[in-house]
Amino acid sequence: MPLSRVAVGIATASVLAWAGCALLLDLTGHSPLPRDVDAIIVAGCSVDEGGVPSDCLAARTDRGVALYQAHVAPVLLFTGGVGDHAPSEAEVAAARAAAQGVPQEAILLETQSTSTEENALYAATLGEFQHIVVVSDAWHTHRIRHVFGRYFDTVDTVGVDSPLHYRIWGASREVLAISWYIVGKGYWRDLL
Repeated sequence: MPLSRVAVGIATASVLAWAGCALLLDLTGHSPLPRDVDAIIVAGCSVDEGGVPSDCLAARTDRGVALYQAHVAPVLLFTGGVGDHAPSEAEVAAARAAAQGVPQEAILLETQSTSTEENALYAATLGEFQHIVVVSDAWHTHRIRHVFGRYFDTVDTVGVDSPLHYRIWGASREVLAISWYIVGKGYWRDLL
């Protein structure tokens, strides 16, 4: 068998495995509605030009608001610092939640983080929360459970489905992120 056919076969198998992992992350990121948690944490996501929430941030925020309105928790904590466009992800999400009737006294902001790890680290400093639920895209919830689990006693997740092109990109990127956590950071025990 020529070497080029072997290389094409390996490349094809790698792409199919990567795509399969991404699809699995996206499809398995939905959980039943949690009850009686201390806080709902909405994971940050990008802000578009003009301080408008991206479709992903809007979907995460809206699900967090729905959980709050269903009395899942008394606190709604938004995470995320400033990315390509100001203001911070947390501030944009909080404004959207307030516009939907969430009272200011129920909202906490973590405006420093630039990664999932920092979302968890900084959110943990904002209260004595033992049992939390984190809202993010479905493909992100596997890693969220494990990363936040290092800072909180009990972590539930609720996955949302953003538009398809974001889901494809995000889930594909998440395969790399999980690989980095396992190999690069040595968190393989946490993520498997």
